Amino acid sequence: MQGKLAFLDKWYEDTKALARHRLAYRWLAFISFIESSFFPIPPDLMIIPMVQANLKNWWKIALVATVASVLGGIAGYFLGLFFFDALAVPVLEALGKTDKMAEFSARIAQYGGLAVFGAGLTPFPYKVITIMSGALKINFAVFIAASVMARSLRFFLVAGIIRLAGPKAEEIMKKHFGLFSIGLFVLLAGMYWAYMHFMH
Repeated sequence: MQGKLAFLDKWYEDTKALARHRLAYRWLAFISFIESSFFPIPPDLMIIPMVQANLKNWWKIALVATVASVLGGIAGYFLGLFFFDALAVPVLEALGKTDKMAEFSARIAQYGGLAVFGAGLTPFPYKVITIMSGALKINFAVFIAASVMARSLRFFLVAGIIRLAGPKAEEIMKKHFGLFSIGLFVLLAGMYWAYMHFMH
């Protein structure tokens, strides 16, 4: 276990270091893409130092992460749809996410596309969402819509907070990101419920 944690710590630091690379935007797109299907480190770790280094481009950084993440999510969806037993299950087992599979399956059964949106916005592992969405044959258009909304809100929220918080951004995000994202999801889910309840 300790060796595995040390390996993840190295990935964590290496991912942050890529934010200082001259091809940082390309690396951000790559990390955002692969994180959606198998990479364990979230792209937020690159977004934070990239925005700190260039505050005026915070929206561009968030946009690159969003587009690449959604495209990676599509790849994860088809991985789950066509290769769940052969490839997806071993990947999730290797990442220690098998317990999350059952948890997300239960959410999907109860809430449908809203579960994809909520899980894509919060710290719930996005790779589990994409793979399980394909395996459970969630409507593809619903999956795309929920992913675009969730990922854009997630990354623009992170980049926007960093833009406002300045040098202390990383410390603030590490301590409070879960609360920020969950609170935003609760607010949006409440608005969605009110719309569906009172307008239909």
